[in-house]
Amino acid sequence: MSPEQFSQQLADEGYTQVVTVERTAGELAEHAHPFAAKALILAGEMTPKVAGRVTVYQAGQIFHLPADTPHSESY
Repeated sequence: MSPEQFSQQLADEGYTQVVTVERTAGELAEHAHPFAAKALILAGEMTPKVAGRVTVYQAGQIFHLPADTPHSESY
């Protein structure tokens, strides 16, 4: 899926803001967002930990996280 197709999918699902986020290798401690997040991984990988469960998302995969869900992330 291209970034343009993903942006269209987000719009179709009612998301009103599309943001491109770049992260360097590292970790973010546990936190939560007051909004639902849905991300297309463009390069590298993202590894969130949610409720003790670790999942690895690689380029081309889509990650979804409901609003107010505590999680940590590594890149």
